[in-house]
Amino acid sequence: MTIDTAALPIVDAMDLTPQHRALLRPGELMASRSGEHHRLPRLFYVVESSAVAAETQLTPHFALWEFLEVDLHEPALLRAYPRYIPCAISVLANTLESLRAALPGPIKIAANGGYRSPSHIGSRSGSPHSWASAANIFRVGSEYLDTEERIVKYGEIARRTLADCWTRPYGHGLGQADDHLHLDLGYVTVVPRQYSEAGQR
Repeated sequence: MTIDTAALPIVDAMDLTPQHRALLRPGELMASRSGEHHRLPRLFYVVESSAVAAETQLTPHFALWEFLEVDLHEPALLRAYPRYIPCAISVLANTLESLRAALPGPIKIAANGGYRSPSHIGSRSGSPHSWASAANIFRVGSEYLDTEERIVKYGEIARRTLADCWTRPYGHGLGQADDHLHLDLGYVTVVPRQYSEAGQR
């Protein structure tokens, strides 16, 4: 069975438990490493179980579970089902689907390389991962993106193929990547048509 995102419930995270709100920080401003501030998303898809994550196909080649794999750096409460993922995940998945058409094989997303909450230890710099609008790609087809040549090559393809796509430069320092291709769409917030932003802080 394949589940469409249209069948997933949507929740305003301000209506979740105080514990969830403290970790997801809906509507709060989060600072990036360079000092800009961006407002965290409030509207999330509700993922009731691991089976739903596995069976929800966001696009022909990307399933929801691929964006939800995290390790112990994510708080235990946010690793337990039901889980919550910002509605912008549909934009990211469709973007990656467009990129896949320009590449020689399947795109593989790293663990912790899809959505990470703002409470994940890797989210302290205000990364677009917390908006579900960034992905870390560790493999394309049979090629692992663990060399400068491959990271630069696929980064150039991504920037040529995708409008408004940013890729992290190759390197070993802060803000660089040497074992994956980080690409993001910036700080994307999606408000489904049936929801109002009136009164949202």
